[in-house]
Amino acid sequence: MGNHLHPFSIGLFNIDNRTSSLCENLKRDLAKIKLECHKDIEASDRIAIIGYRDPSNSADIKSILHDSKSKDRKTIVINFNNQLNDNGKLELLYAGINEIFDANGKNISSSGIISRLERWKRIEELLLSQIVQERIIGSSHEWTSFLRKVIEVAYFSSVPILLMGESGTGKELIAGMIHALDQRKVKKDLILLDCTTIVPELSGSEFYGHEKGAFTNAIYTREGAFALADGGSLFLDEIGETPIILQAGLLRVVQEGTYKRVGSNIWRKTNFRLISATNKKLQEEIKKGHFREDLYFRIATTIFTVPPLREHREDIPELVRFFLKQELNFIPEIDPTVMNFLRNREYPGNIRELKQQVTKLLIHYTGEGSITIGHIFDDELPERNPHKVLEQNGTLEKVIREAVASGKDLASIKDDVSYIAVIAALEESSGNIQKAAGRLKQSVRNLQKIKQKNKELHFM
Repeated sequence: MGNHLHPFSIGLFNIDNRTSSLCENLKRDLAKIKLECHKDIEASDRIAIIGYRDPSNSADIKSILHDSKSKDRKTIVINFNNQLNDNGKLELLYAGINEIFDANGKNISSSGIISRLERWKRIEELLLSQIVQERIIGSSHEWTSFLRKVIEVAYFSSVPILLMGESGTGKELIAGMIHALDQRKVKKDLILLDCTTIVPELSGSEFYGHEKGAFTNAIYTREGAFALADGGSLFLDEIGETPIILQAGLLRVVQEGTYKRVGSNIWRKTNFRLISATNKKLQEEIKKGHFREDLYFRIATTIFTVPPLREHREDIPELVRFFLKQELNFIPEIDPTVMNFLRNREYPGNIRELKQQVTKLLIHYTGEGSITIGHIFDDELPERNPHKVLEQNGTLEKVIREAVASGKDLASIKDDVSYIAVIAALEESSGNIQKAAGRLKQSVRNLQKIKQKNKELHFM
């Protein structure tokens, strides 16, 4: 992961003059925990605090919220005199506000706000820490937003975690990060068990272990995953593949922390943090009778869906460089055409497939010079089609023809297409105008000019 994320500072926005006392309290308390505070919200990188006293100010809040999203900034709303009802609060949460505090009267306590800020500050420090940076690659908005949520649960609690998501998205790496962040004073190892390898006929020896002579070929006593994970963490990969006949026993261990080896009558105790992962939709498996509902609720105290690579393509160049360093111990120069090929290619196998593509590129690489388009295997080249851009989704050529038929001139069409391209680039860049400008090879100023026109798009 890159280390170029914004520093942690706070902006205060005075919609109501009663926020003045709050601002002063906050500035004093923030100084104690070494956080910067700016009265100008535009100077804030990480937090926006907004005073709310009148529904007519909702447009101002939404404007600030939109700006906060573009800066990957969290937003707190101070609700004065209960001007926001339950529905109003929910609407702001749906819109992306992170926290709402009620404030009545002139004296407003900042303690709750400060404790929340301290929590966010610690999460940000952990995100940029060696523990995370050495394990997880990627600094896009989508990816870091996901990581912040996982970090909070991993570091500040010990509850079971279920990682959902497609194959190849990095669930095992995330499990390693969760274990590393766990704050137990005495912590043993992370034990991984692939549930696709469990054989029901052996009564789950991989889970429980077995005594010597418990079954044919049991020529020695063996410790199972529950014993090995005692004092550490147990990662059950592809838990959706666990045979239904073994799920009741797994539930007992998760609930009570006790188990018996196969062939033994002695109950043993174990205490581990449970991390599970699956690429299956377990709710559907429950309906089919393939997965126990009571076990699901035990393993899924917190659920995180790991984003597929297509949702954080901005991280592909960083991942490519990481994989090259792994393979070569150095990072050669990469032809922009090759990087564009890698960025635009589809990856049903997600990060695992991207790594495979990098390895395949290196088959032709001699170890000298740049990685060029000639290193791409013939069967990997994009489909040859000079009109591919026009025909993409079958819409662009059609709407341009319709625009010409409607009497629009070339300058108007260019303006409309430019505006659409800017909006699309901003969406793809999670609102980051610098990234959007880089994608379109334009200056930030030029993008702002195009965006400010904000004209009606007649032919969309």
